[in-house]
Parts: sequence; C-alpha cells; structure tokens
Amino acid sequence: MGKEAVTEEETWNQKKQTLIEEMAEKLINGDLDTKIQAARDIRKLARKSSVKTRSKFAAAGVIQPLVLMLVSSNLDAREASLLALLNLAVRNERNKVRIVTSGAIPPLVELLKFQNGSLRELATAAILTLSAAAPNKPTIAASGATPLLVQILSSGSVQGRVDAVTALHNLSTCMENPTEVIDARAVPPLINLLKECKKYSKFAEKTTALLEILSKSEEGRTAISSSEGGILTIVETIEDGSLVSTEHAVGALLSLCQSCRNKYRELILKEGAIPGLLRLTVEGTTEAQERARTLLDLLRDSPPEKRMSSSVLERIVLDIAARVDGSDKAAETAKRLLQDMVHRSMELSMSRIQLRAASCTPSDIPSA
Repeated sequence: MGKEAVTEEETWNQKKQTLIEEMAEKLINGDLDTKIQAARDIRKLARKSSVKTRSKFAAAGVIQPLVLMLVSSNLDAREASLLALLNLAVRNERNKVRIVTSGAIPPLVELLKFQNGSLRELATAAILTLSAAAPNKPTIAASGATPLLVQILSSGSVQGRVDAVTALHNLSTCMENPTEVIDARAVPPLINLLKECKKYSKFAEKTTALLEILSKSEEGRTAISSSEGGILTIVETIEDGSLVSTEHAVGALLSLCQSCRNKYRELILKEGAIPGLLRLTVEGTTEAQERARTLLDLLRDSPPEKRMSSSVLERIVLDIAARVDGSDKAAETAKRLLQDMVHRSMELSMSRIQLRAASCTPSDIPSA
C-alpha cells in the first residue's frame, strides 16, 4: 500500500511538472490571449500549491514574462500577470526577490497611480507581499512607492488601506531615517485608521509604530496634535492596546512632550493620559515602563528640582504594597494604589498612602 501511495504521488508530481512546463511555454511564446490564459492558469495552480511547486514555476522561467505583462496596454493582461505573481510570491522568499530583480517594482508603482481601484488594490497587495522580503525593501523604498501608499491610506478601499499600512511598516524597518520617506501627510489617515480598529490588534501595532516614527519630525508632531482626536486616540491606545501598541503609543506622546513640553504638556493632560501611563509603569514592556515614567515626569507641574521621579514613586508604591499585602501580591496591589492616585496630586497621594501604610498592619487592610 505504501509503495502504491508513493507511486501515485510521483505520478502526480510528474503530471504537475508537465503542466508547469506547458504553461511556461504558452506564456513565453504564445500570442496575447494565450499569455493571459497561461497567467490565469499559473495563478490557479500556484494558489493551491506548495512552496516547492512555486519554486518550480520560477525555475521554468515564468517570472520574467509575467513581469513584462505588467506594462501591457491590455488591462486584462496586467491583472492576470499581477495575480499570478502574487500567488507565486506567497510564502516564497526566493520568488519575492526574483520578482523584484526581474524589474516588477516600476510597473507596480505605475499601477499604484491608477484610478482603476481593482488594479491599484492588487498593486498595493503586491508591494506589501514583496516588501516582506528584506532584500527587496531598499529597492521599493527608493522607487517612489511610499507617497502613493500614503495617498491610498486616505482614498483606498478598506483592504487597500490595511495593505498600505502594512507595506509602509515593512519599508520603515529598512530606512535609516524613515521620516524622510514617510511624510506627515500620513498622520491624519493613520489616526483615523487607529480610531476605527481594535487597539490590541496587529494592525494597531503597525499603525502606532508608524505614528511613533512620524512623531520624530516637527511636521509629524504638528500633524498629530492638530488631527481631530489625534492625541486622544493615542491615549486610548495606551489604555487598551497590546504590549507592542502601548510601547509605540507612549513613545509618540513622549516625542511630543520632549520636543516642546510647554506646547504639548497640557494637550496630553487634557486627554486624560495619566491613568494609562501609571498603569503602564507596572504592566508595560520594559521599554514602555521607562517611557511612561519619563513622560509622567514631564507632565507633572512641580519645578524640576522638587519633582519626585516616577521610578522613585513606583518603588515607594511597590514597597507599600509589599507591606500591605505581602511580596507575592505586591505588583497587583501597586497597580490599585497607582490607579487610586490618578485624580489627585501625585505628591499628596503619596503622603496619604504612606501615612495609611505606617498606621496599618497587613491584617487591618482587606485584600481586594
């Protein structure tokens, strides 16, 4: 039975190899209609196939003729070749690199300019897929694609905007100075997308990462603070986001406050940032905790020489919590104590909590 199964698999693999060679022959030597049909057949077979089969298509020489079809005056040819290339690139890093080295990026950038929504959306998906391969990122970043992706953030379909965000995020990781490529015009649509999505989603993580990058430039900071609900949306992400989102969100607010405390401090306080920041000093990543502490210090209104640093504040609260509920529950109690301080002066709250702790024993205070 085992041998029969192996023979059956071998037969299917041989049949598949023959199909691949036939499709490649039609694509390379056929007339336009034949090429279009071959591209559609390649897409169909590649979509259901393994990474190995997609590599066999590339070995058969289909990538270069498919890339050439991207510049055809026939829109059906462009669409068929684009879909075939997308399916050949899925989960196949080598094919992604081959597609870019075969010259696919310039015609894809031209398709990003199209008014034809379907082709523009497919081109966005292709840029997204190809930008996931590290060797492709510099080529795509230098191609002029990023301003067009920023435009799609405002005018594309829902899927197009999602793909544009992910593509921009992919590209931002290869740039020494991403703010030179992703300009402040991206801020309002990114804020709107962040408003609409779930704050703990992977999409929110990419969106807040881009907003943090944009907060490093003066134009980006101005755009964040002047966008309707811009700072509030970032504050909400600090409250409800994933560990990654909160780290980027607090980083964006910190960039604002560090650049000009007098300009941004009241704007951030007005949106109720303190509760989320206090919680982040206990619950966030190590980086988020440090950023939250630094930002809390900047947001407080006492003179610098009289300020109690947030790290000192946190240590005091944790010490009190350990005395109240024991070391095993200290972190949980510290969160409650920190949150209890939100609507009061932080120094006054500390005095009250210290007095309370000094006059009580663990058995006097009920556990929550």
